[in-house]
Amino acid sequence: MTMLTPRTPAKLAPPGRSRRERKAAELESRTRIVGERLAGISAAPGARALQSVDASLGGLTRAEAALRLERHGPNTVAQERAPRWYVQLAKAFGNPFIAVLVLLAAVMYWQDPADPGVVILSVMVGISGLLRFWQEFRSGRAADALARLVTTTCAVQRRAGSGGVPTTLEVPMDQVVPGDVVKLAAGDLIPADLRLLTAKDLMISQAALSGESLPVAKADTRVQDLGQQVTTDPVEADNLALMGTSVTSGTATGVVVATGSDTWFGSMAGSLVGERPQTNFDTGVRKVSFLLIRFMLVMVPVVFMINGLTKGDWDEAFLFGIAVAVGLTPEMLPMVVSANLARGAVALAKRKVVVKRLNAIQNLGAMDVLCTDKTGTLTEDRIVLDRYLDVHGNEDGEVLEYGYLNAHFQTGLRNLMDRAVIDRVGEAEEVVVDTRFSLVDEIPFDFARRRMSVVLARNPLAGDRGPVEHVMITKGAVEEVLALCTHMTDRGERVELTEQLRWHVTRIAEDNNRRGLRVLAVATRTLDTPRDTYSVADEDRLTLVGFLAFLDPPKADAARALEGLADKGIAVKVVTGDNELVAARVCADVGIDVGTVVPGSATDALDDAELRALAARTTVFAKVNPVQKARIVRALQADGHTVGFLGDGINDAAALRDADVGISVDTAVDIAKESADIILLEKDLTVLEQGVLQGRTTFGNTIKYIKMTASSNFGNVFSVLVASAFIPFQPMLAIMLLVQNLVYDIAQLATPWDRMDEEYLRRPRNWDAKGIGRFMVTIGPISSIFDIAMFLIMWHVFAADSVADQSLFQSGWFVEGLLSQTLIVHMIRTRKIPFVQSRASWPVMVMTVLAVLTGLWLPFSPLASSLGFVPLPAGYFPWLIGVLLAYCTLTQLVKTWYIRRFGTWL
Repeated sequence: MTMLTPRTPAKLAPPGRSRRERKAAELESRTRIVGERLAGISAAPGARALQSVDASLGGLTRAEAALRLERHGPNTVAQERAPRWYVQLAKAFGNPFIAVLVLLAAVMYWQDPADPGVVILSVMVGISGLLRFWQEFRSGRAADALARLVTTTCAVQRRAGSGGVPTTLEVPMDQVVPGDVVKLAAGDLIPADLRLLTAKDLMISQAALSGESLPVAKADTRVQDLGQQVTTDPVEADNLALMGTSVTSGTATGVVVATGSDTWFGSMAGSLVGERPQTNFDTGVRKVSFLLIRFMLVMVPVVFMINGLTKGDWDEAFLFGIAVAVGLTPEMLPMVVSANLARGAVALAKRKVVVKRLNAIQNLGAMDVLCTDKTGTLTEDRIVLDRYLDVHGNEDGEVLEYGYLNAHFQTGLRNLMDRAVIDRVGEAEEVVVDTRFSLVDEIPFDFARRRMSVVLARNPLAGDRGPVEHVMITKGAVEEVLALCTHMTDRGERVELTEQLRWHVTRIAEDNNRRGLRVLAVATRTLDTPRDTYSVADEDRLTLVGFLAFLDPPKADAARALEGLADKGIAVKVVTGDNELVAARVCADVGIDVGTVVPGSATDALDDAELRALAARTTVFAKVNPVQKARIVRALQADGHTVGFLGDGINDAAALRDADVGISVDTAVDIAKESADIILLEKDLTVLEQGVLQGRTTFGNTIKYIKMTASSNFGNVFSVLVASAFIPFQPMLAIMLLVQNLVYDIAQLATPWDRMDEEYLRRPRNWDAKGIGRFMVTIGPISSIFDIAMFLIMWHVFAADSVADQSLFQSGWFVEGLLSQTLIVHMIRTRKIPFVQSRASWPVMVMTVLAVLTGLWLPFSPLASSLGFVPLPAGYFPWLIGVLLAYCTLTQLVKTWYIRRFGTWL
């Protein structure tokens, strides 16, 4: 992970830039300032670090710790918490359509408090908001429960008074203060930013901060000491242990130099709270909402004026205009959207996916680029011994045997690579080894030498009276071990290690490094004069046996999962903190076309336009820090993509928040889970693929309802315009229009349970307000043709041509309008031939039948007179069937033309 190239505030966030860009600039500025301060502490001796926080090796007194806790505050970072339930409830009703429905209900109540339409609209608004609130509230509680499953204490050295003896206490992490001396052991979380004072065999996992899969060695060093590199990046400093990382092996003590928001972790967390950026879903819903509202603002005044001028009753015209406004508004849209999303969340929960924000389900379906880390997603998140090679790069069992002896007999805490060697050999060999060898002495690993050795005695076989032979087996970093070798084993022969052969074996190790493997060298020495103890000085005149090569192996199903995502139209880009060689190797193994691997540092000098171009053509980014990850996500979004981000580390939090859909796992750090929209209970791309299909089904059913209802409503209002201009009475009473809408909309409540055609699910789906508008004006007027045909039938065939007979006219159009609206659902829900090539789900079929029966029953029901209906003559129904068949036939023909002309349907 590399530090940022400093950029001027103007370049970070020029005046007039969005709130999101200002947040990004703030994040970059804070991390740079904190990074520079920590780098300065790393460069100085440990004693100076103690002085800088006014502390001593014995630790703080309890009184000093209490004062510092009061001064610095709790050791917590800024976290985004779910709002109070009543705030969540209020936000659930924040929708443009809900605002329109509330306004219409208020006008109707003002006009007539007893109007049943007021109750109808109020119920629609209430159910929609409550459904959304309950699902998000419940998911939020599930996510909070996951967040509570973390370690909360650490070992701190404190004294009762200034002259007291230091004692080790278990202290809650939020009560750690600057100056505390912390003791670390394997398995501990690092509670704050520490400058190490002592360390023995210390290995720390920094995957949460850097994305590197392998633990790194840490020690108390300073600049110019062996093994310490000059760095401006606190993550790469050998003598710093940062909040959010954990100890995998070894022990250490360190002094706390920063807590809470002043830590490296805290510098990133502080910029991640507050209002979230607008996602693809938010933008799409807003555009569609205002498209439909604009239609309403144009059509309603026109209907009002035509009715008032032709009928002369302006009060009635006003009421009818309000009814038309309700008729034009897909009033069930908030409820249908909420029901769709809630059903999607329930379906995903069965697949071990927690949906924190309902809108993320649709974004998951719209996602066409997935950015992911490799560790644990493409790989198994564990270290295995991949190969054991002789000096020529060929597999050799003798190398594995010596590596196993070294790992098996060491008495210290085994690191991940030691465990990998032991796991490769198996339990049966362990029994044999214990009978053949016994441990004489051990020279433990240390940071300066970067190797460890064991000295073994070969146990004599039965009847063997010869001298006992001692063998030293050394395993460690290639450069350090090779420097001590004078010979090598070549096909069973011990030969001198000449300069040419030294170059040859070095190249073998480097070739494996370039393949993304972590390589250790194994060497031996037969000791001439056996004794009981040995020292570092004995690690000399070694014979190189070969190399052990390790990696975090690709998941067995990763390639298939990636292929599945590609088939669904999703491009996968790997954005990792691990190094370029490892990233390239893993990606190639799982079938990703790697191309050129771009290091994160290469993005710092690019402006936004250049980064957009680079992100479009790059598949793998490596050694990427948190700010760079977030910039890559925003660059892809600016290029028109709906971006998902899968990550579990502290370094992923900013990108998770900026992505259209942030995806994390239940084992992730808290800040990652807080920033995510979706939490996977299994870190598995196959589960994610199922989530994508569910998201597309959810979106498909939502857009299906919008297009069906908007086009149908537009056609109805168009019919009303024609009828108002030429018929001397209302073509339908306002109450009839409301009832028709209510029956139709109740039938549409089954839409979330409908199925989508397989072809629809194959590619990402996005909101298209322009396409919806085009669909409305193309498909909507088809219904008007047959509405006008029914007008003519009622007028000429059934003589409903006067004010006295207007109830018959209105009843006839009501039934035809409701049945055509209901049946046309099956024409619009699929681009195929309905009932033949594609059938709706059984809930949709049942609701269709119920709506049709209700429409046919109402004119004959006890409610008929109160609603203004009259019974229809028997001769009406053959005409009705003919009109409906003609309507369905013409719609299918227009649908075929529309698909050919525009290449899309839903």
